[in-house]
Amino acid sequence: LVLCSFLQMGWGDLGAFGEPSKETPNLDQMASEGMLFMDFYTANPLCSPSRAALLTGRLPVRNGFYTTNGHARNAYTPQDIVGGIPDSELLLPELLKKAGYVNKIIGKWHLGHRPQFHPLKHGFDEWFGSPNCHFGPYDNKAVPNIPVYRDWEMIGRYYEDFKIDLKTGEANLTQIYLQEALDFISRQQASQQPFFLYWAIDATHAPVYASKHFLGSSQRGLYGDAVREIDDSVGKILKHLQKLGISENTFVFFTSDNGAALISAPKQGGSNGRFLCGKQTTFEGGMREPAIAWWPGHIPAGGVSHQLGNVMDLFTTSLSLAGLQPPSDRQIDGIDLLPAILQGKLIDRPIFYYRGNEMMAVRVGLYKAHYWTWSNSWEEYSKGIDFCPGQNVSGVTTHTQEEHTTLPLLFHLGRDPGEKYPLSFASEEYQGVMERISAVVQQHKETMVPGVPQFNVCDKAVMNWSPPGCEKLGKCLQPPESNPKKCFWPH
Repeated sequence: LVLCSFLQMGWGDLGAFGEPSKETPNLDQMASEGMLFMDFYTANPLCSPSRAALLTGRLPVRNGFYTTNGHARNAYTPQDIVGGIPDSELLLPELLKKAGYVNKIIGKWHLGHRPQFHPLKHGFDEWFGSPNCHFGPYDNKAVPNIPVYRDWEMIGRYYEDFKIDLKTGEANLTQIYLQEALDFISRQQASQQPFFLYWAIDATHAPVYASKHFLGSSQRGLYGDAVREIDDSVGKILKHLQKLGISENTFVFFTSDNGAALISAPKQGGSNGRFLCGKQTTFEGGMREPAIAWWPGHIPAGGVSHQLGNVMDLFTTSLSLAGLQPPSDRQIDGIDLLPAILQGKLIDRPIFYYRGNEMMAVRVGLYKAHYWTWSNSWEEYSKGIDFCPGQNVSGVTTHTQEEHTTLPLLFHLGRDPGEKYPLSFASEEYQGVMERISAVVQQHKETMVPGVPQFNVCDKAVMNWSPPGCEKLGKCLQPPESNPKKCFWPH
């Protein structure tokens, strides 16, 4: 079982989804040999809650990956967050252990960086990567650089020991992550062990990076270089599975954790195709993701599915592949996609678009109703921070939080994937569709029991000052005195 989840890679970044430069031949071949999901979503338009949803099969508002500090705010990019994945949550690798799986995470964890949230305490057997993204570099006086771990202990820090050149964008990290994946797969094949590999690399997250061989190789600039290297790496992983003779026993799924970050565009931002806006928003560009399933000998080649899918489904589908049932003592939001993948069935289910603690929108069939709209604040927008550059849709891409619960904005995503033309409130189509959607939303809200919010409290003392193993490297830093505060989120 291999799940490849990349940071903020957009729906329109792959040739198989229409990217005109056609610079992703390996992923395009993966699609031609497997199945494309055209209507696949993340559970949140920000990376950390999305990853918590993937590994628990539950909406972030259920597993605690949200904040109540300000309505509909996203959360979790800085180091000073006190919270993380609660012990009460059951993660995919914990459950896969029951079927004898060996589990490894390569890349970004982002489910909490304090010791109690360590991935090896939550079902993973091995880890090579970091608790946060490659933010920085910092001066190690006000904010420490992010550590890189091997299993229980850090082995260095970004920029200090794992170089990223901010002038050229050169870094060898993707190649290191690739070799880690190939070595892990080889070891498990040799020992005849079933395995789960969660390959979560971050090259397409600003500051974008690529190794020397790929720098300058793309028509799309540095971001394109990073995409090309990721494409090459996925191709090498698939070829390795074939070379070892285990491709027909290995289910591989490729997707992203949220839409391309248009705030970084055009130099360091990707493409969300025809969809509106990008990361941080609950418009289609923020939450509809590229997705490819690959399993030679099982998945019919060249398939295209319009099944409404979600990253949370990877939790339930993976358990199904391992012959396990999802936990029955909690609400699981992910569904088993195997009937859609193997038999072409379409399973009726809604998609809920959350931003922080608010259900912003819902999709039922081809219709999407917005109960709230918001891109980002006027204060941020006036400073040049724009999550929807070049995409102003009057009354839709609002810079204040606009409530539409009485009369939701309704779009037909088949005719209008860019969410530009709301249906008339007076039309029979609107009345009939909203009657159906309202029943779905009412049932969802009646049964919603939010988890304890993990992102309400910030404290500089919990940053990555002295991670486990720092003393061996002489890289321990003195933390400031603890001073917990309410976190503030501008968007």
